[in-house]
Amino acid sequence: MSMRVTNSMQLLQSEWNIQSSKASLATLDNEASSGVKLNLPSDDPTGTANLLGIKQQQAQNTQYQRNAADGSGWLRTLDTTLTSVETDVQKLRNLTVEAANGTNSTSSDTALSDQMQAVKSDLLSLANTQYQGRTVFAGTSDAGVAFNSSDYSFTGSNTGTVERRINATTTVQVDANRSQIFGSGSNSLFSLIDQISTATATGGDVSSYLSSIDTYEKNVLGAHSTVGANQNRLNAATASISTNQTALTSARSSIENVDTAQVIVQLENQQNTYQMALQVTAQSSQKTLMDYLS
Repeated sequence: MSMRVTNSMQLLQSEWNIQSSKASLATLDNEASSGVKLNLPSDDPTGTANLLGIKQQQAQNTQYQRNAADGSGWLRTLDTTLTSVETDVQKLRNLTVEAANGTNSTSSDTALSDQMQAVKSDLLSLANTQYQGRTVFAGTSDAGVAFNSSDYSFTGSNTGTVERRINATTTVQVDANRSQIFGSGSNSLFSLIDQISTATATGGDVSSYLSSIDTYEKNVLGAHSTVGANQNRLNAATASISTNQTALTSARSSIENVDTAQVIVQLENQQNTYQMALQVTAQSSQKTLMDYLS
């Protein structure tokens, strides 16, 4: 009697082994076909929690990458624009030096005055440069132009700067100090050019204006230098974000994805275990039947 109970227990154990092996086989087969380890949170609660945190970090980094890319677009636009502004200011200085020599004919002075006005028109156009529909010298304002072409008044915002967030604690300024570069109204670079142009056309002495031109030139160079420094910060941030994303992708893969070669080996081993469980159960079933018949 005791032998029959023992064999019955062995049979139950064998059947349990078959079901357990079959479940493991199904899990491995699913992993091998899908390439994914985590199909349900219950598969690995700790891994699922870690995976959620990684996905959140990746989403944040993706936004930071977008911010940096947009900021770089602003700064590249400013870089190109300020290069042209520097060229125009230098041209204005050269024209002023030529007008100050005191030996020009009336027609020459008129021609120089006209060239100065052409420089002013170009500078006004540069001062109203846009990037993706936003005027880059208008500050946080969405004004269509930063400077009015009639009285040279600043129509943008003087409060705040345009910034882009590159991580949880850091932002980078992506616009420039427009008042430092161009001034505003009667105290603007444009108004200064009008004064020099008028004095030149009437044969007046314009040498006194050179120091003012030099101040604007210095300001433009300073603003341009700041733009370059901010671009370098964005470049460094972009590289750092990319490195972090690569690390997060690797960490996510280690939690979420299977090692194909490893799971194939495990699948083969589990198939062997399953076959052995079937054989043991078959043998136990036969033995139990013989015990009852004996």
